[in-house]
Amino acid sequence: MSIKTVDAILKGVLEGERLDDDSALALLKSHELLAIGKAADTLCRGKHPDGVVTYIVDRNVNYTNVCVSACRFCAFYKTPGHGDAYLITDDQILEKIDETIKLGGKRILLQGGLHPKLQLEWYENLLRVIKGRGIGIHGFSGPEIAHISRISKLSIADTIARLQKAGLDSIPGGGAEILVDRVRDIVSPNKCSADEWIEVMRQAGLQGMRATATMMFGHEETLRERIESLGRIRELQDETGVFTAFIPWPFQPKNTDLEGRAETGGFEYLKTLAVSRLYLDNIDNIQASWVTQGAKIAQLSLYFGANDMGSTMIEENVVASAGVSFRLTEKEIRRLVEDAGFTARRRVMDYSPGACRT
Repeated sequence: MSIKTVDAILKGVLEGERLDDDSALALLKSHELLAIGKAADTLCRGKHPDGVVTYIVDRNVNYTNVCVSACRFCAFYKTPGHGDAYLITDDQILEKIDETIKLGGKRILLQGGLHPKLQLEWYENLLRVIKGRGIGIHGFSGPEIAHISRISKLSIADTIARLQKAGLDSIPGGGAEILVDRVRDIVSPNKCSADEWIEVMRQAGLQGMRATATMMFGHEETLRERIESLGRIRELQDETGVFTAFIPWPFQPKNTDLEGRAETGGFEYLKTLAVSRLYLDNIDNIQASWVTQGAKIAQLSLYFGANDMGSTMIEENVVASAGVSFRLTEKEIRRLVEDAGFTARRRVMDYSPGACRT
């Protein structure tokens, strides 16, 4: 089989060919960043011809830092019994929600560690308390739901059904990391398998819920495994259409067991972002990661396939624990978008046009 050049690969994609794994790998290995970025930008503008870049006002609430997963890339978690371990109270969560609403937030992102003792009923109560304030809940990543189902001795499908009934609106894509078990066994051996993560999202889609997908890259995976992870997401999206957006972001090594690894720079980040846009032809929205890359690279991302600036993150603890401290207000996000030549528009989780506003 003849090896395609980067130009030939990009020409085929722009003419409507679906990017295959070998071609995607060739793009990741290439140094032709501007050509790849231009193609990704062309595809992005084809999906979003109005020049609108979206964002959401919300808050990341981490209900506990107690976790038995012991992921080597995580600087946030505490082992059970640790002096700095915590579990949020109803009063604390309500205080955070009330502040979020005052700041214009319509949703919270609810995630925490894999707590060894909390049964499903605890999570149902938390959801009901939050829902009483009338705010949207984007909560519990794939590993969390798999863990809750295991602790509560229920199927994933039944667990999701009960969480949804208690007030869960949608599921964040965290915990995907790289959807290859060889990698997961190294960096997160106690977390759910790639198949279990996929099954959570499949069941969510079957029950009419929406979700996002993520990829944390630049740690133990090969470039081939990076593409394999994208392939699992594209295949499930073909099957269910569950994903509203995809968010790739680079591993942050500071304060983790993997500290000392070279950080992924802007070049590799933008290239992976662009290839994600080219490969994931069935996911309309690709999100820039300003929280790991900073304002300027995030702004540049809008010309490398991204059409969304993510969340204002009124509160964020997990990435901050790894020594990353980029912060942006809604006003700053809007300015970045508009300075790049786009129209900024606030959105909701599922990108419903009627719920978005400039």
